[in-house]
Amino acid sequence: MKIKLDTESYNIIGESPEIREVFDIVGRAAASQSTVMIYGESGTGKELIARALHLNSPRASKPFIAVNCAAIPHDLLESELFGYEKGAFTGAVNTRIGRMELANKGTIFLDEIGDMPPTLQVKLLRVLAEREIDRIGSTKSTPIDIRVITATHRNLEAAIEEGQFREDLYYRLNIIPLNLPPLRDRKTDIPLLAAYFLKQCNGPGSYKTISDEAMNVLVNYSWPGNIRELANFVERMVVLSIGSTITPRDLPDKVLGEVPREKWIPLEKGSEPEGNPTQILQQSLKQSFHVGIPDEGINLKKIMEDFEKELLIEALEKTGWVKNKAAILLNLNRTTLVEKLKKLKITNPPA
Repeated sequence: MKIKLDTESYNIIGESPEIREVFDIVGRAAASQSTVMIYGESGTGKELIARALHLNSPRASKPFIAVNCAAIPHDLLESELFGYEKGAFTGAVNTRIGRMELANKGTIFLDEIGDMPPTLQVKLLRVLAEREIDRIGSTKSTPIDIRVITATHRNLEAAIEEGQFREDLYYRLNIIPLNLPPLRDRKTDIPLLAAYFLKQCNGPGSYKTISDEAMNVLVNYSWPGNIRELANFVERMVVLSIGSTITPRDLPDKVLGEVPREKWIPLEKGSEPEGNPTQILQQSLKQSFHVGIPDEGINLKKIMEDFEKELLIEALEKTGWVKNKAAILLNLNRTTLVEKLKKLKITNPPA
């Protein structure tokens, strides 16, 4: 049975064909009891997809327990997963219920399953086959009813060849494979995601936007950290950017250095700017400083100050911070330029 996902409820943002294909598989697989293996690079949202599978399943009202197999030391992972009896080892002063038992009737999500040590892979295989667990130090097995969803950023077939992952366990877990695309392969979703994170980061009394020019830079950046990197990046830009609009000047060298300048404002064929240098500059500035007016209104004075500040800095950088030359470039008196620099607190950056 295929179900329709309310993806916004799970903070899963995207309209690209690549992410729509993922939604389709989740919609088909959610209602089943089959194990799902989610493949994807770090930061692509594997746990969000796992939660969507759970919340759209008959087990939605039952626990969803997530375990990152790479984040827990190997010598502690067994007790975390299976629990232990009182007195099972030194320090076991009380009986502890493991994560798998806590997930009974619900779903357990084993993230980074490729980092699970071989000794535990054997025990997980038994859980999948027998549907029961053995607490450390226990003399009897405990039946459990769980759905298992796993995720990895590793190539498990290569790990099998290297003897790092059990082939029989792989086939048990890989019943429904689901591949999450990296952010660089779903560029049309970047503006949607950036707008979502921007809305989250904008606090009371402040409303920042991203200029078209800056957005084009973001779309053409490779995002090695995927969605997690984009979320952190937007938050940093909201805090550190000057003015109410995030422009290319606010972007770090890491991003600007990777994206060629000609990709900042992609031009369609025949849409090259026409006119004299002043008209071309005005057109470029309109693209760089377009903010739109939100429902709660804007601070026009501040926006105009930001606009003027960008122009002054641009002129100073073009002239090597020689005020006489910058004044000529802006068709201003030198004294007027100096007054504006003082008013806007623009100073020559240290060499």
